[in-house]
Amino acid sequence: MSDERLISPDISPLTSSLISLGGINRTFYLGDSQVHALRDVNLTITSGEYIAVMGPSGSGKSTLLNLLGLLDRPDEGSYKLEGRDVTTLDADELAAVRSERIGFIFQSFHLVPRLTAAANIELPLVLSGFPKADRAKRVSQALQEYGLTDRAHHRPNELSGGQRQRVAIARATILRPAVLLADEPTGNLDRSTGEEVVKLLEKLNAQGMTLIVVTHDQALGARARRQIRMEDGGVVSDIVSAK
Repeated sequence: MSDERLISPDISPLTSSLISLGGINRTFYLGDSQVHALRDVNLTITSGEYIAVMGPSGSGKSTLLNLLGLLDRPDEGSYKLEGRDVTTLDADELAAVRSERIGFIFQSFHLVPRLTAAANIELPLVLSGFPKADRAKRVSQALQEYGLTDRAHHRPNELSGGQRQRVAIARATILRPAVLLADEPTGNLDRSTGEEVVKLLEKLNAQGMTLIVVTHDQALGARARRQIRMEDGGVVSDIVSAK
């Protein structure tokens, strides 16, 4: 894999507040029952941070991730992304911000089965209206940087788990988002391949990309410089390690 920069060098780490959550509440209704998925969550995340969100199943981790990724809205509270209150945006505006400023990585990869590795990576550029020549240049660079040049024309079912996750990371970062959200990114990988993927994510973070990882893996969580632990929809601890 190339040692060259994987993201744009104009991203300066730890320079400004990226995300601010104030008094966030989210309740789901299941029949006659109420599930308080998030309870009065207050968080400030600075550009360039490396954060692990941990806690037992049902603690609110996934709901928080969906909210940060603009896939869900809070019932109460404010969410400012790069100084903009995104809770006031309509569906089209949310989709535009999500596409341009937020990258997603999932445990199950979520690649389009019928598309090649190159086409999967290119997809966000197509949806954002990039000219074809620019798309080709960016995709070629990404394939090289992620060690996928010889797999460019392979479909997901022809790739290993590690290769599929690298395609997913390349796709998530091709638009150079402000924040990368990773939901159990090593959950479907063996230990060796998972270590490779984590090092790749950490390299992106070292270059200035904000990285937020949701994980049950204590060892993975301990690698982050900040660990946020959740229980019953609330933040019970928020620790910054001296690293």
